[in-house]
Amino acid sequence: MSRQPSRAVMEARAPAAVETDDAQEALYRALDFFPTPPWAGRAGGEVLLLADPSAVTIDEPACGQGHMAAPLGEAFSVRASDIHPHGFGAIEDFLDPSARTSADRPDWVFTNPPFKHLGAFVDRGLEVARNGVGLLLRTTALESEGRYDLMSRLSLQATFSERVSMRLGYWDPTGSFATAYSWFLWMHPAAEAVSPLAEAIAATRRFKAWPSLLIPPGTKARLTRPDDVRRFAPAAPAPLFDEARP
Repeated sequence: MSRQPSRAVMEARAPAAVETDDAQEALYRALDFFPTPPWAGRAGGEVLLLADPSAVTIDEPACGQGHMAAPLGEAFSVRASDIHPHGFGAIEDFLDPSARTSADRPDWVFTNPPFKHLGAFVDRGLEVARNGVGLLLRTTALESEGRYDLMSRLSLQATFSERVSMRLGYWDPTGSFATAYSWFLWMHPAAEAVSPLAEAIAATRRFKAWPSLLIPPGTKARLTRPDDVRRFAPAAPAPLFDEARP
């Protein structure tokens, strides 16, 4: 049986609060809950298959309400969990090894993590997964002295040409914001060695660089499904939640 993490654990991992937050906003901010547009999750699955065509199983350990886990489940076998009971997936603290209820090792850990803990998600993900970790992050995640070593270990970066709209607490299918996002992949050496990208990874790593590609325009339209709004968008978003992911 899963053990639900305490509110204190979630608050300890929270980004800074905002004075005008109501209780629901404060909780979502503490969770860093910015749901992934379903099409962006599907695009991540395509990027994953470029690096690892044999990938079958995925752990999505920050699943929220299923905005990424469910679309990935269309192409992979996905195990979903989250530190908070959003009503989708198991309730687990991914960063607490004793809280994990499955002994199965997935091929990949793939998620949109709390940004404050992205390094911990990479390290823990590489312990859990056989082949690697993929994180959906603001492209500016690269811009940090503290993350230099982490980023220099990258196997692949795939940057969206189109904007990926993320709001606090809900997915707005009509939103468009200036923040740029990328999929970042870290692979175990054995997985890199058999990847179709093996030569590119080896050649760039000599310079502490990595292969990079652009997810082309038109991907949003191509990977948006007719029932995505019904499945993943709220009927009437709370007006106070009018905040894009910074």
